[in-house]
Amino acid sequence: MAFAPTPSRQDALSQMNITPLVDVMLVMLVIFMIATPLMLDRTKVALPQVEQVPDRADRPSALPVTVAITEDGRLFLDDEPVTRASLESRLSVEAQKQPQPVVNLRGDKATPYRFIDEVVDLAQGQGMRRIGFVATLERD
Repeated sequence: MAFAPTPSRQDALSQMNITPLVDVMLVMLVIFMIATPLMLDRTKVALPQVEQVPDRADRPSALPVTVAITEDGRLFLDDEPVTRASLESRLSVEAQKQPQPVVNLRGDKATPYRFIDEVVDLAQGQGMRRIGFVATLERD
C-alpha cells in the first residue's frame, strides 16, 4: 500500500528549521570575538627602565598664551589687541620661560587659513614649541 503525501506533511518538509543555524552562527561569532584580539601581531619593544617618573603635579606649569585671530586678520593676545610686531616680541619673551607655555590659537570660523599660518610661523620662529588650535564641538 503506497502512502500519498498529505498536505500537512508536505508543508512541514518544505520549511527549513533555522534555529540550529542561528545557534551555530552565534557560537562562531563569540569564538571569533574572543580569538581576534589574541591574533593581533604586536611589535615587541624593549622600553628603557626609569627609576622614578616625575609627577606632573610637582612641576610648575605655565599658563597658556592665547592668540585670537579675527576673520579680518586682527590679532589679540590674551584678549588684548596687539600688532604683529608686539605679538612677535611677546612670544619671544614667552619662549624664554621655563617651562615654556603652550600657545593656543583661536581662529574665527571665517578666518582665512593664511592668517593662522602666519601666526603659527611667527610663533615657531620665536621658538615656541607647543602650539595648539582651539575649537568647539559641533552641536547636532
